[in-house]
Amino acid sequence: MQQIPVRNVPSTTTAVGGKIHVRLTEGKFQNLRRIISGPLLLAYLLLVWIEVDGQPWLLFDFSSHRIQMFGTSLSWYDLPLLAGVMIAGSALLFFMAVGWGRLWCGFACPQSIWTWLFIRIETFTEGRSSVRARQEANSLRGKRLLRRIAKHLLWLLAAFITALTFTGYFVPVRELVSDLAQLQLDWTSTGWLITMTALTYLNAGLAREKVCTHMCPYARFQGVMFDSATRTVSYDAARGEPRSNQRNRGSDSGDCVDCGLCVQVCPTGIDIRDGLQYECIDCAACIDACDAVMDKVGRERGLIRFASEQQLSKQSSPLWRPRLIGYAVVVMLSVAATVWGFSQRSPVLIEIQRERGALFQVDSANNICNYYQMKLEAFDDGLKPFQVILTGPDGLTLKGPSVVEVSLKPRWFDYRVCSPAGTMKGTSEIAFEISNGTLQLSKSSTFIAPGI
Repeated sequence: MQQIPVRNVPSTTTAVGGKIHVRLTEGKFQNLRRIISGPLLLAYLLLVWIEVDGQPWLLFDFSSHRIQMFGTSLSWYDLPLLAGVMIAGSALLFFMAVGWGRLWCGFACPQSIWTWLFIRIETFTEGRSSVRARQEANSLRGKRLLRRIAKHLLWLLAAFITALTFTGYFVPVRELVSDLAQLQLDWTSTGWLITMTALTYLNAGLAREKVCTHMCPYARFQGVMFDSATRTVSYDAARGEPRSNQRNRGSDSGDCVDCGLCVQVCPTGIDIRDGLQYECIDCAACIDACDAVMDKVGRERGLIRFASEQQLSKQSSPLWRPRLIGYAVVVMLSVAATVWGFSQRSPVLIEIQRERGALFQVDSANNICNYYQMKLEAFDDGLKPFQVILTGPDGLTLKGPSVVEVSLKPRWFDYRVCSPAGTMKGTSEIAFEISNGTLQLSKSSTFIAPGI
C-alpha cells in the first residue's frame, strides 16, 4: 500500500480574502442536525412565552430572588441543585466526547445553530458560496451593495430577536416587550439588549468559526478526551489515496476524486483528508457531501464517516470500554443525585436567629427569657398557615404568634422562650416546629440560662 506523503498544512483552509464561504449541502446527517437543532432553537424562542397559572415557566427573577423552573419556584438557596444539573450536563458532554467526539459542537451547540442560521441568511441574500467567493474582490455597488445591506439587516434582526428572548429569561418577557413598545425600557434591560444583540451579530455573523477554534475551550482540551476507539468524523486514507480525478484515474487510484467538496462545506474551513484536527466540530457536512459524490461516481459510501482510529486500521474497536463506562456511571450518579435533591427540596425556608446582645434576660415575673426571631419564606404559592410549637426540656414556655402565614416574601416573627428562675442551668437544646397538616418542618436552637 502506498504511503500518504507528508504535507505541511495550515490550521484552517481559507477562501478568498481570508473569509470562509461555506457551501450548503444536504444529506442524512444534515437532516439529523436539523431534527436536533430545530426543536432546540424553537424551545429557546418559545419557552420564554409559556406561563402556568400566570407564572412564567422559566424565569430567573433577580428582583425577587426566585427561579421559576417548569412550575417549580426555586430560591437562591436551591442554587446547588442547579449546580447539580450543570455537573450532570458536563458529565454527559464528556461521555459523548469519549464515545463520538464533538457531536455536541456539530449538532446542538448554540454557536453552531446560530452560525448555520446566519449562513442560510447569507446564502438567501447574496447567493451560493461560489458566487460569493467570485465576487469577494469586486467593489460593493448596485445590487450587490443592496444584497449586502439586506444580509446585515437580517442578521441584526435575528440577533435582536435572540437578545430579546435571552433578556426575557431574566425579565418577564411580556413586560419587556410592552416597555420596549412604549420606549420605557430601563437602562439595565436596554444594556442587555444592546450587548446580546452585538454579541450574537459578531459571533454568528462575523467571527463564526473563530469562536469554535480560538474562543471555545473545548476545542483545546478535546484531545485529552479522545482515545483510539473514539468514533469521530474521519477520512479513510487507505481507501481514498492516492487521489485522482475521473479523467486521470489509474488502476492504483483511490476512491477520492479530489473534488474538494469536503472542504467547501466545512464551516471551519479544514480539509478532513489531512487527518483529525482540533477545528473539526463533527457536524458531518463533509460526510454528506462525500457520500453524494460517491453515489455519482458509483462507489461505496463511507470514504468519510464516523470511525475510530482502530476501525480505520482494521482493528477491533469496542464501543463500550472502561473509560466510557466510567463516564456513563458518573452521568447516572449525577442525574440520580440531582433528582434526589429536587425531591428533598422544601417549599418553605425556616431560620432561627437569637437576639444579639444579652444571652438571657429576667422579666418582671422572675423568669429567665431568651429572645428569638423566626424567618419564614415560601417558595410555592397557596400554602396553608402554620402552627408553631416549641419542643425541648419541660418547663419552657413559648410566647409569640402561635399561627403564622407564609408568603413568597420573607417574613420575620418575634418569639420569647422563658423558664422559671432556677429550673434550668447552662445551655439546653430546643427546636421550633411548624406544621400545617401536610408539611412539618423543624429548626433547632439553644436556650441559655445562668449557672453551670
